[in-house]
Amino acid sequence: MPPTGWKLAFPMLSADGTRVGFRGVSLGGRIVYGVLDDARCGYGRRHASPARGCDCGFYCLHTAAEAQALTCATDCGDAVILQVSVLGAYTRYERGMRYARQRVRTVRMAACRCGRPARVFVRDGTGLPGWRTLQGTCRACAADLRVLDPADFGRLGGPGVNVTGEAPLPADGPPLRQELAAEAAALRARLDHFQERLRHLEEGV
Repeated sequence: MPPTGWKLAFPMLSADGTRVGFRGVSLGGRIVYGVLDDARCGYGRRHASPARGCDCGFYCLHTAAEAQALTCATDCGDAVILQVSVLGAYTRYERGMRYARQRVRTVRMAACRCGRPARVFVRDGTGLPGWRTLQGTCRACAADLRVLDPADFGRLGGPGVNVTGEAPLPADGPPLRQELAAEAAALRARLDHFQERLRHLEEGV
């Protein structure tokens, strides 16, 4: 089972309304990525991400609570919280992971700006070439605006994407401990394998 992480992103809708994506809240804010995607260098450099000597790549946090705390920042209030599966090469750091490939599993909508739970997505008036930024809002504030239901957002994202409103975030401790234990077991198995090969070489087998 791949490691799981949490991150913030702004939900996006393609100009023709047939695809959804996400853009980051910091370095990756000019790049729209899909539900299943590979990281690209935010500086436009032609190397695979993440690369040594560059801070490009996908980033996520270890815990949902840390991601939730970041939504208090002024520039992140409209961001959704993503639960992602970390795929491909990755490295751990104190608060999270930096990695090459990911799959978005869950999209947790932010609260409406009025404070009520968000129920639909609406266009927020900003975007990037070919993409419009969405924000979560309650139905009262959406009024007569053109809306996108969470179920439709999930459908456009593809199989396995779950879109939810505000709800208690899951406990972080046990899944992370299980992932670390699985990684430790894999490392022990590789070490045993190398030690066995070394023994055969020493014995001339």
